Amino acid sequence: MMPLADIHLMLVSEQAAPNVLPALDAALKPVEAVLCTTAKMAERAADLEPVLRESGVKVSRLSLSNEHDFAKMQDELLSFAAQRDGELIAVNLTGGTKLMALAAQSVAKIAGWRVFYVDVDTDEVSWLDEQVARHALAHQARLRHYLRAYGFQIDGGIERPQPLQRQSDLLRTLIVQVGSLESPLSQLNWLAQQAEDARRLHVDLTPALSDSRSLDTLLRQFAEAGVLQLSGNRISFASEAERTFAKGGWLEEHVFRVITQVTGELGLRDKAAGLQVIDRSGAKNELDVSFLARNRLHVIECKTARMDRPEAPKANDALFKLAEISRRVGGLGTRAMLASYRAVGESERRLAKALRVELVCGPELARLPERIHTWVKR
Repeated sequence: MMPLADIHLMLVSEQAAPNVLPALDAALKPVEAVLCTTAKMAERAADLEPVLRESGVKVSRLSLSNEHDFAKMQDELLSFAAQRDGELIAVNLTGGTKLMALAAQSVAKIAGWRVFYVDVDTDEVSWLDEQVARHALAHQARLRHYLRAYGFQIDGGIERPQPLQRQSDLLRTLIVQVGSLESPLSQLNWLAQQAEDARRLHVDLTPALSDSRSLDTLLRQFAEAGVLQLSGNRISFASEAERTFAKGGWLEEHVFRVITQVTGELGLRDKAAGLQVIDRSGAKNELDVSFLARNRLHVIECKTARMDRPEAPKANDALFKLAEISRRVGGLGTRAMLASYRAVGESERRLAKALRVELVCGPELARLPERIHTWVKR
């Protein structure tokens, strides 16, 4: 299939994916991308440049002096058209402001440029200049490139942990027995946190906890999985990673295992656990589990701690934070999910719906594979 055009004129906006994805599609990939940008979107253009160049696309810029002045933008675009007379140019109208898109479309008609739009709901390209079949975008994006297009760098590598067989029975027990294990798991979380705060791999049980049969049973299950050792009233964690696992990282491990299991059938392009990302200001955020499906970023936050105590982070705060970081790292098309070992109240469920955050809580975790299927295909 011949490329759509040698040059893509991209209208730069906060949403990077609709500009990047056609440029990464083998059938549509241009020789050059011209980033049509205003001063306000200069940083966004700077984020796009390295992603496009690494994919073998030449990059140049066309600066518009006033995004509120239709006639001025039209004149600047006409000047560009005169400079590039005879070249095969296609305009991606998905980005920019409405006024920018109208100015670009009007000039495209005069200059004979092709025009297309990326439908982010169907993951297809529609040509607006002629009756041509819609083109389904290839699923080529990778996490590193996708995040860079939104101004985020990955700190360190991308972790794709291999499941340990010795932990399988433990994880199955924790998920199946949701509810009955809430209390001892809270106690184990607290003990692991005490060890972390003291910067050591061991912690001693208090007299009260020593008498807890449910905690003793849970500790022995974690010991059988190689996470820790019991010696009298002392708990010794096998490593810092195992201490983190005991503190709640086991839920992240379970969720990532489920994502790994459904990768093939759902066509997931890339996935990671515990992904550390850094924005332009140097601020860091961690994405517990993240993956790309249908050219959209999916982010899952995993919570095992109670969120109904005064000293604990509130469920509402967790939902607002998740919605905000998801939007920032991957644009408006990003999908977010909160996987919580604890049930949440009806008010939190209403808030999650308003924020478009999927909730999988408490007993619902046993049906996580089914919920992931529905979530990705929706």
